[in-house]
Amino acid sequence: MLERLLAGVSPAVGRILEAALEKRELREREASVLLSAEGVDFFALLRAADLARSDDNGDDVSYVVVRNINFTNICYVGCTFCGFSRHREEEDAYDHPLETLLEKARDAVARGATEICIQGGIHPAKDHNHYREILLAMKREFPDIHLHAFSPEEIDFGHRKSGMELRDYLRWLMDAGLGTIPGTAAEILDDSVRSIVSPRKLATARWVEIVKAAHSIGLRSTSTLMYGHIESVEQVSAHLNLLREIQKETGGFTEFVPLGFIHERNILFNHLDARPGASMLEDLRTIAVARLFLRPWISNIQMSWVKMGPKLAQMALLAGANDFGGTLMEESISRESGSHFGENLPQEEIRRLIRAVRRTPVERSTTYEILRRFDDPANDPPSLEPEQPGELSGPARWRQASRS
Repeated sequence: MLERLLAGVSPAVGRILEAALEKRELREREASVLLSAEGVDFFALLRAADLARSDDNGDDVSYVVVRNINFTNICYVGCTFCGFSRHREEEDAYDHPLETLLEKARDAVARGATEICIQGGIHPAKDHNHYREILLAMKREFPDIHLHAFSPEEIDFGHRKSGMELRDYLRWLMDAGLGTIPGTAAEILDDSVRSIVSPRKLATARWVEIVKAAHSIGLRSTSTLMYGHIESVEQVSAHLNLLREIQKETGGFTEFVPLGFIHERNILFNHLDARPGASMLEDLRTIAVARLFLRPWISNIQMSWVKMGPKLAQMALLAGANDFGGTLMEESISRESGSHFGENLPQEEIRRLIRAVRRTPVERSTTYEILRRFDDPANDPPSLEPEQPGELSGPARWRQASRS
C-alpha cells in the first residue's frame, strides 16, 4: 500500500509522508513542504492523511447538535478580517437582552441541541459580570446544556475588568456554568501577521497564557487557525507547531479547526491586499497537513462546512477530517463576511452527507463523548427541524433527499 501510494511522488514529499504514516513527529519545515504540495504530491498527501485518519479514528464521522448565539455585534476591536462588528450608532447594531438569548436556547433545545456556543463582540459598556450573568441565566433554565462560550479575546476583556487573578476569574466563570471555551481569536499566532489582521486584539503570548490557564484548571478548548489571507506556509507551520506544543503540555485541546478566510466584506481583502480566501487545494492541504502534523496529540480534525460548503466538506472527510462540526442553527460571523453556505445544517442533512462518502455518522458531545450512533438510516429518529411552509418536512424530506 505505502509503495503504491508513493509511486511518482517527489522524494522529499515521499519521505515526509512515510514518516507521518509511521507516526514519526513531523518538523515545521516538513509541514511547510506539504503545505506547498501540488500534482502527484498533493494527491499522495490527501491519501496519506486519509489513511492516518482511518488509523486514528476509524470510519466514524462525528458531529454535535449546537446552536450559535451571538449576544452582541457591537465591537470596537477593529479586526480587518471582520464583517460582523458594528459600532453602537449603526442601524443594524444589536445587544440582545437575556430573554432573547434564552428564547434562542429554548428553540435549540427543542431541536435536540446538547451545546450552546456563545460569543459576541467586545462591547465597551460591558464587563466581567455580563459574561457571568449569561451563563447563570442559561444554566438556571437549562441545567444539562453544555455551554461552550467566550473566546480568549472575550476572556481577556472580562479578566482585565474583573481585577481577579486569571485562574480565579476562569474558575468564577466555570462555577457559573462555563463548560469549555472556543479556541478562536487565534487567527495566525504570529504577531507580525496579527499586527495587520487584528492589530488591537490580544497578542500571541496572551492567547497562549489564557488557553494554558484554562487547560490547567480543567477548562478545555478547541484550537483554530485562520488561513487564506496574508500568511505564509511557514507561518501556518509555526502556528501548528505552537498548538502541538501546548497540547503536549496540557492535553486540553478537544480538536483542531482550520477556518478559511472569508474575504468579500472586510478591510483585509478590499484595502490591504489579502488573497481572496483559500483555494480548494489550500483547504484540502490544510486539513491533510493538520492530520499528519498534529497526530497523535490532537486526533480530532474538524472542517468548517460554513466556510467550505457541504460538498467540499465531504471532500475534507477524504483528506483527513473526522468531524463535521455542528448544526449551528444560527451563524452570523461568516455570513457577515460573505459566506454563502447558510447558517443551519440540520443533523439529518449532516448524516446524509457523511453516508454519501461511505462513513458512519455519530452524534457527539462537545468533548467528544459519543452520544448516539447511526449505523442504519432506517432507524434514524424523526426530524426535530421546524416545518417550512410549502416544503416536505421532517422525515419525508430527508427520505427524499437520501434517494436523490
